Amino acid sequence: MKAIYLTGFMGVGKTTIGEQLGIELSLPVIDTDKEIEKKQGLTIKQIFEQYGEAYFRELETEILKTLPSENVIITTGGGIVIKRENRELMKNNGQIILLHAEIDVVYERIHADPNRPIASKKSKQQLASLYLSRKSFYEDCTIKIETGNKSIAEIVKDMILRLKKVEIGHN
Repeated sequence: MKAIYLTGFMGVGKTTIGEQLGIELSLPVIDTDKEIEKKQGLTIKQIFEQYGEAYFRELETEILKTLPSENVIITTGGGIVIKRENRELMKNNGQIILLHAEIDVVYERIHADPNRPIASKKSKQQLASLYLSRKSFYEDCTIKIETGNKSIAEIVKDMILRLKKVEIGHN
């Protein structure tokens, strides 16, 4: 099975859903942000503060190039799709699943998460603007799954069914 890449805006559930999908499919799950942190010995926040976003985006590309392309689920950071090279790497090596939730849902999730100190300071309008700047990149995917009003179990079940359809040639 080709790699499964989970993409989408912050707060849509990529990490949580990826972990459950990994359990259901008995596949390892690799998170690009965690891999970058391991390799750099710094948190994502520290990398942004010390080196800036452009440097971080280069690290994302480097990590993507080193990850396996079969029998794995890869959860990505919300901005990985900004670079064309990253989108091409993911498309060429697997299936891209876009996880989507409406901005109201994303805003509530981010503001409830103590691990998102920078994002939680953004207004709903700022988050919506950031999302809109990435929307066309997100839409360049194999499968789009709505995560706003579904349980993790429902989302994962839907993903597995849709992945099977893609494997046999039906979108």
